[in-house]
Amino acid sequence: MPYTPTDLSELLGSRICHDLISPLGAISNGIELLTMSGQPVSPEIELIAESIANANARVRFFRIAFGVAPDGHFIGKKEVVSILEDVCRGSKIDIRWEVEGKLGRSDVKAAYLAIQCLETALSYGGEITVSVISNVWQIQAKAEKLKIDVALWEQLKSGIASNGLAPAHIQFALLPAELSRQGRRPETMVTADTVTIRY
Repeated sequence: MPYTPTDLSELLGSRICHDLISPLGAISNGIELLTMSGQPVSPEIELIAESIANANARVRFFRIAFGVAPDGHFIGKKEVVSILEDVCRGSKIDIRWEVEGKLGRSDVKAAYLAIQCLETALSYGGEITVSVISNVWQIQAKAEKLKIDVALWEQLKSGIASNGLAPAHIQFALLPAELSRQGRRPETMVTADTVTIRY
């Protein structure tokens, strides 16, 4: 069976993240050796270490969100939460993962894409909660002040990617495609202080 454009984009995402992990790991190891040398740790070294940690976290997140999610592959809660904690470190957004147990990689992939959609509404910071109730996933963002791009959320509901989608908003096209593959459709709800994605 020939590859679809979605299959190829996932393979590309996996390849890029795989190739970035090794050099980032090497830099991280180098920084660790410098800090173990007994010399005082300079602000420059601290900045590099913090940047590398953030880059590593992002690559781990992207590898799941944009990479291949084969059937039969699972991820434990500990790894899922570890990635989210690293991604949120130093940011204005807090993510609470309330789903227990080991999960299919495709489930985590969809949740991570939904989290990215919700992050666009939290320009001023806020909290995202991920839960599953009666086999229905609910990912909800809450903040005192939200920034809602109506066109993007309409596109998410329709599942039709429009021309001119910015790279920073690719998740709004990828999430409905992933959910369609799982036999699901996203539902969205916006209130004064919350945005919710259910599927």
